[in-house]
Amino acid sequence: VPFAFAFAGLAVINRDIKYSVFRKGRLPSAGDVFPGFFVLRSAMRGLSVFVDESGSDCFSDRYYLLTIVMHDQAQNIADSIEAYETALFAKGLPDIPFHASPLMNGKDLYAGLDLKTRKMLLGSFRVFFRHTPATYHTFVYKTKEYASLEKLAGTMRRDLVNFLFDNLEEFQSYDAVKVYYDNGQRSVANSLHLALEYALSKSAVIYRSAESAEYRLFQVADYICTVEFTAIKYAEHAATATDEKFFGKWSDFKKGILKETRKKFV
Repeated sequence: VPFAFAFAGLAVINRDIKYSVFRKGRLPSAGDVFPGFFVLRSAMRGLSVFVDESGSDCFSDRYYLLTIVMHDQAQNIADSIEAYETALFAKGLPDIPFHASPLMNGKDLYAGLDLKTRKMLLGSFRVFFRHTPATYHTFVYKTKEYASLEKLAGTMRRDLVNFLFDNLEEFQSYDAVKVYYDNGQRSVANSLHLALEYALSKSAVIYRSAESAEYRLFQVADYICTVEFTAIKYAEHAATATDEKFFGKWSDFKKGILKETRKKFV
């Protein structure tokens, strides 16, 4: 079970034992959000990879970001999740699956929550991310530099292959690499499959379709995409009033959230 490309996963392999964390009252699934109890079973050394993107295949956005979050399942993530959920309860905050855009704009599950509550939710997730044993890499593309989606997908595939080869020894040290993605964008899904199968043994790669609400590490990937995209907006003097409400001035954002986030960048 793999290292984890960021978007959400709560399956924890501690050395020779896998602790599959899942909610009471239903069957377990890799990387659950609300730990209920543990089931022990033997497992290989694994890496979880969670993938998230900011942008769309219709080229309607100026930038396309692709983030991969990696979690070595030998590292315990259950304690970080438990501490996060306990902190939410202690502060009287709702345990809503983290999704940055609706949170910042008061939409969807965050509708009806005031600005103070939503800022507290962002702050709590920020602390969770800081204590989560995961790393990430974000690829950034300016959509205007590509004549077509096929050109962008080709560049994305090349960049993924280069990243894999640059870290090949690390990736090949795992018995299995599990890739979690919601298949939201066809270009991303195709690039992932082609790049991983080109650089790694097909037998070592396992794909899992997943929803971000089910996995904390999926939500971490969404958080990272938001931080990296916000950094671009600040650098281009294009930050919105909403960005500044949640992240403050550029200097504060750069020295605070951005700096601590990029400590996990590989």
